[in-house]
Amino acid sequence: MLEITKAGNHGILLPQLGIGLDYSGSKADHVFVSHGHADHIPWKVDAMVYATPPTKKFMELRGVKYEVQVLPFGETIETEAARITFYPAGHILGSAMTFVESEYGNLLYTGDYRTPPSPATEGFELPDTPIDSFITEATFSLPVYKWQGYDELKAEILNFARSALEEELHPRLSGLQSRKGTGDHASAERSWNIPIQIHGAGFKLCSVYDEEGIDLGNYESYDRDTCEGKILICPSSAISNGFASNVSRKRIAYCSGWAAMESRRSQLTVDKLIPISDHLDFFELIDLCEKLKPEMTYITHTPNPDVVKHYLDERNLASRFL
Repeated sequence: MLEITKAGNHGILLPQLGIGLDYSGSKADHVFVSHGHADHIPWKVDAMVYATPPTKKFMELRGVKYEVQVLPFGETIETEAARITFYPAGHILGSAMTFVESEYGNLLYTGDYRTPPSPATEGFELPDTPIDSFITEATFSLPVYKWQGYDELKAEILNFARSALEEELHPRLSGLQSRKGTGDHASAERSWNIPIQIHGAGFKLCSVYDEEGIDLGNYESYDRDTCEGKILICPSSAISNGFASNVSRKRIAYCSGWAAMESRRSQLTVDKLIPISDHLDFFELIDLCEKLKPEMTYITHTPNPDVVKHYLDERNLASRFL
């Protein structure tokens, strides 16, 4: 049986194989990085590190100094103890699920993922083989988290921005974390050619999308002196830090999976909640587990695994919190 260990607050360790998954530490010989968000990048590592080409670019932009080996989707490398392949995870550009095959059985680690995939990604793909161990994030671990389709959400964002501009208010899309770039949210506004300004932390990441041939539309970096009359995209934390504070007539939409909770409206003092996420929703998670029927599902990256486990128990799917 394959031994799986949660490595403190950062990453997963497969000690029999000398493999780490989004792992910071000294107990792995090979570390595989699922995607380029800061909470999954190893910062203290003494191992060979592998990532997809876009993830490597994101890591370098975020300040990683160690060498990163490129492992494209669908290509397999062999270590002394295992075979490892990346599959598209549909979360952000370059995001990968890690499939590990060994004499102890196989394992699929999702990292953060989205199915159906986020539009500005390489898609979502599963290995064509039965899964023994399945390690899945469960960020949105309650039934209240159920998403509409992307076309509906895109229309909601467009309508929000258009109505604000018609009333001579400035639309601000907060909660689109700067770490994500802008993905489909920018391309949505491109259809009616209104310029977008993006918070600086996210703007620098957009270059990776451009290099990979993904059109993010008519966007530029946020400039306090020229931001009026433009759609502003920023993380929610930026609002309390003075982002565009010179713009008095504004309308703010909180765009995040967490917007499914009505309490966020008063907590964040926003005008509209739009539940859009680059993670899968609760029911998509349960459906995928039922489709895969792994021997064991390990639930991680979640505020509460109990409800997920309850739903899996009802389907006779073995699971545990990692």
